[in-house]
Amino acid sequence: MSPDFDILVVGGGMVGACVAALAANEPALQDARIALLEPNLPSVAPADDDIDLRISAISRASERILAYANAWSHVSSQHRFAYECMTVWDAQSKPDGAAALHFSAAETGEPNLGYIIENRRLQWALFESAPFRQRVTVLNAPLEGLEFDDDGVRVSLADQRKLRVRLLIAADGAQSPSRELAGIKTAGWQYDQSAVVTHVHTSKPHQRTAWQRFTSNGPVAFLPLADGRSSLVWTNPTAEAERLVALAPEEFAIELQQASDNVLGDITLAAPRAHFPLQLKAARDYTRSRFVLVGDAAHAVHPLAGQGVNLGFMDAACLIETFADARNAGATLEALSEVKTLRRYERWRKSENLVAMGLIDGINKLFSNDSTLLGNVRRAGFNAIEHAPMAKRFFIKRALGLAGERPRMV
Repeated sequence: MSPDFDILVVGGGMVGACVAALAANEPALQDARIALLEPNLPSVAPADDDIDLRISAISRASERILAYANAWSHVSSQHRFAYECMTVWDAQSKPDGAAALHFSAAETGEPNLGYIIENRRLQWALFESAPFRQRVTVLNAPLEGLEFDDDGVRVSLADQRKLRVRLLIAADGAQSPSRELAGIKTAGWQYDQSAVVTHVHTSKPHQRTAWQRFTSNGPVAFLPLADGRSSLVWTNPTAEAERLVALAPEEFAIELQQASDNVLGDITLAAPRAHFPLQLKAARDYTRSRFVLVGDAAHAVHPLAGQGVNLGFMDAACLIETFADARNAGATLEALSEVKTLRRYERWRKSENLVAMGLIDGINKLFSNDSTLLGNVRRAGFNAIEHAPMAKRFFIKRALGLAGERPRMV
């Protein structure tokens, strides 16, 4: 029986929409029928009245991937804010002290270190891209069931529709229902930490700089916004995060000033507060026959390095390049869903993602403690890196997504 679609992407968030847009724009997949399944579709463009709490730091690699998907041009310059510097220090030092790290785009010849953009604007930009609008069928329904057989995947939707597809790409987040239905196990742990997020006004300008101070509870990060405010991501033990969210705004601001060592002066809240639990989760396998994982469905990381969605965009690019290479070598659409093809993508991305996950988890454990010995190690390491231009360039290139094995579009 002929399938309804050759490729079905489950999950229409930023990463899922990116996979669909890249597939639609790939010349080697012009004969593929592509669909995206998302029960909570954006219906109108995001309003310009305020900046949503859900933002991401978009790397250079992600910028290039989004441009290749024809989405970058749909994020106007007023909605993407380029930051040029980053300052990192721990609770026993000062941001202008010898044990602080200072990263600058000028050190690598890059115009900036990335962009701060609202998640909803990136998602909308991908839905608005010409390849997506012209070639992707959007299905507005929750996923209910999956059955795998030799001919494809039988997909059951909550509205009683039944589909047959050659390949299912799971991009439905860290709790991925499709991953569960496919029987793929995960490993990892809860951090017993939650991130408190909001936007703040500060008496000192952010200077187009991302500021991050590590305390024994977790990092306090200020990300610069275009209107002069800063977006806060403040990691704490979960019980403490709940207490902070419940405080009066003035009390919260006082505690935040203390936790950030007053690096940006007096603080007033400029948005509601929210908090969300943090975890590390890695799928034991990224693929099985006719099924593949991307983004948080494959790996969920701590937000301290701002790499979550950037790893997902890289997954999307590498998966589509794997398909393009296979088609250009003579593979049929049917062959793209075979394990031997999908394993090439898994080998590529799993190794890169595990390195990133290990580095991020290690940084969190190294900094989120009161150990005097580890504190001395941290400050000595910061001081050494600060005075080693090659080491600093390595970290900047990795943060920009320009290190490691990259897809051609990056």
